[in-house]
Amino acid sequence: MTLEQRILAFDQLGKKIKSLSQVDFEDLAWRVENNNSWFTADHTKSALNGLTEFLNKANLEKWIANYSFKEPSKAKEVGILMAGNIPAVGFHDLLCVLITGHQAAVKLSSSDTYLMKWLVKELIEIEPEFEKMISFEEMLKAKDAYIATGSDNSARYFEYYFGKYPSIIRKNRTSIGVLNGSEKEEDFVALGNDIFQYFGLGCRNVSKIYVPNKEVLIKFFDAIEGFQILSSNHKYINNYDYNKSIYLVNGEDHLDNGFLLLRESKDLVSPISVLFYEVYENVDSLKLELNEINEKIQCVVSKDAWFEHSFSFGQAQCPALEDYADGVDTIDFLINL
Repeated sequence: MTLEQRILAFDQLGKKIKSLSQVDFEDLAWRVENNNSWFTADHTKSALNGLTEFLNKANLEKWIANYSFKEPSKAKEVGILMAGNIPAVGFHDLLCVLITGHQAAVKLSSSDTYLMKWLVKELIEIEPEFEKMISFEEMLKAKDAYIATGSDNSARYFEYYFGKYPSIIRKNRTSIGVLNGSEKEEDFVALGNDIFQYFGLGCRNVSKIYVPNKEVLIKFFDAIEGFQILSSNHKYINNYDYNKSIYLVNGEDHLDNGFLLLRESKDLVSPISVLFYEVYENVDSLKLELNEINEKIQCVVSKDAWFEHSFSFGQAQCPALEDYADGVDTIDFLINL
């Protein structure tokens, strides 16, 4: 199968997702949520919409054109250990392996089994040749290379087992927002999407904001009232109630709007239903601070992307094909195996 054939197959997959009837989507979403109750129908729709943004011939060709690409003389078998924190989060790694002509041996997360298998089934129906290039396995032993995503803890095990092979091993990362006090209501709402989409479970979700003063926090709270619908999800609100009770029992200062807790902290990763914040003195000192912890940050958002190397508010969960996790170029890794 040629690169052109593979690109056309993924283009057709994007079209197939877009053309799903409401009945078919509802059935798919129900099964996905039955597999993992964190994955609501809205979140499945968001994830699929995100895939269709780059599963088209023009974007795929433009992406691959950035590389000196040639078909591998012998396809390598690449083990992919997928995360399962948000719907279809491992699809980009699968796409990278297949588009470069290698074989994907996939270890799925139990949290994201149904949607990933559905996507692969649809892809194979479009291009049956992919059936020989994809396998689902429980134990990924003696592969030619590995791509593994997990926590800092699991990364130690990945390094131990896979370190002698060519590998990309990803650890915990999170995303942050930087405010400068000029934000309007619509900016705070867009930031709210970066915080609350997928209930904040993704590494591209904002778990901490940096603010010039605490007055900004009140404006932020007022603007995000529309996200109170989160309270209707029992898993989310259980986390909120738990974290609130901990702060109250321990007498820890925090702000509370009924569904989100704001707490000042130097830490980056906040629990579900909690957003950490930190007041910065000036932009230059903040840049120095963030540079020191750069390896822990997946992406940065700010109003109209004013802060260096940032996305605009509302765009954290809209990565392009070339926005590689942890900043490691997966395609470059694969074409040089």
